[in-house]
Amino acid sequence: MALIALGVCGGIGAYKAVEVARGLQKRGHDVAAIMTRSAGRFVGSVTFEAITHRRVITDQFAEGANADIEHIALATDAKLLLVVPATANVIGKFAHGIADDFLTSLYLATRAPVLMAPAMNTNMLDHDAVRANMATLSARGIRFVEPGEGYLACGWVGKGRLAEPEDVVEAADAMLRPTGSLLGKLVLVTAGPTYEDIDAVRYIGNRSSGKMGYAVAAEAARRGARVVLVSGPSSLEPPANVEVVRVRSAAEMHAGVMAHAASAEIIVMAAAVADYTPRARAGGKIEKSDSPMALDLVRTADILADLGARKSGKGPVLVGFAAESGDPVRRGREKLQRKNADMIVANDISRADAGFDADSNAVTLITADGDESLALAPKAQIAGVVLDRAEQILERVASR
Repeated sequence: MALIALGVCGGIGAYKAVEVARGLQKRGHDVAAIMTRSAGRFVGSVTFEAITHRRVITDQFAEGANADIEHIALATDAKLLLVVPATANVIGKFAHGIADDFLTSLYLATRAPVLMAPAMNTNMLDHDAVRANMATLSARGIRFVEPGEGYLACGWVGKGRLAEPEDVVEAADAMLRPTGSLLGKLVLVTAGPTYEDIDAVRYIGNRSSGKMGYAVAAEAARRGARVVLVSGPSSLEPPANVEVVRVRSAAEMHAGVMAHAASAEIIVMAAAVADYTPRARAGGKIEKSDSPMALDLVRTADILADLGARKSGKGPVLVGFAAESGDPVRRGREKLQRKNADMIVANDISRADAGFDADSNAVTLITADGDESLALAPKAQIAGVVLDRAEQILERVASR
């Protein structure tokens, strides 16, 4: 049984934090609730006291509560800091080290892992400032439970609703009871397409669904890894216990990958990143005319090559994908050497039953040791074999 510090912030999702507390207790954990001043506008502290059988912390300077410097004592004893719901305000404070109440002071004082379940208006969640703050926290190792989509308290329909309590409980429990062959390791995965904007309406894209990358991310999480998934536009639901960095363009994907690459032990580049992007995006919408239209395209940054150039003898293990037509194995082997990768997963895009937007794939794993062909199989099964081989390479790298 672990002691979990449950931070409750001011949002309509605060009432669901009561269900989270109960769910954690059912799994054998002890819960200490910390409520911000705004949280009290949505749910009463007596409710949490009745559930947790502990005094609820609502004031950093409550009389008689500071003899043991309470936030330091809880910071020492807690095995996990869980924030439900995590508002834009508290995410910003955590990101910038602002400690103006008990919860934010506790965050700076604790060395326990941190899990946050964001909940806010769709536009707030998508705001550059909020996304930057979440990226900052993710780079520090904080994990997030992806918010859901649906009707929001503000009346909008979109993404931003607090994740279901059972999903939050599952994510918290997984962090406290980790197991698996990749336990303690960071696995960085890219998935999906990139969209290169031509104007305010049109873009250059491809048919990648993200299914292969999402399958790899899910399998790595099942093996106990901390997983960061840098995803281009995709309609897929993110796997459980995976941190998602959402991007649109090749440049954004490059930035998202490089922000985490230095800490990763395995990097799987499954995304279909655009090779070219318009030199400049037109303002507004380009009006249709009877004349031909020419686009001035420039090369995007080669993320796999940049990672290969930075790779040292100690890793990370670098896995690239080669979606080719004609002779994918030959081109994959050329790519392996040219990009300084450890493995290339090559597949033939001319097959109708495999590859882009299909649930199955047939690939050849290309390494310095040779080629290994995998027959048509579900992408989840392919992901397992890819990670098996990546782990074998990782073991060799670690023994050098």
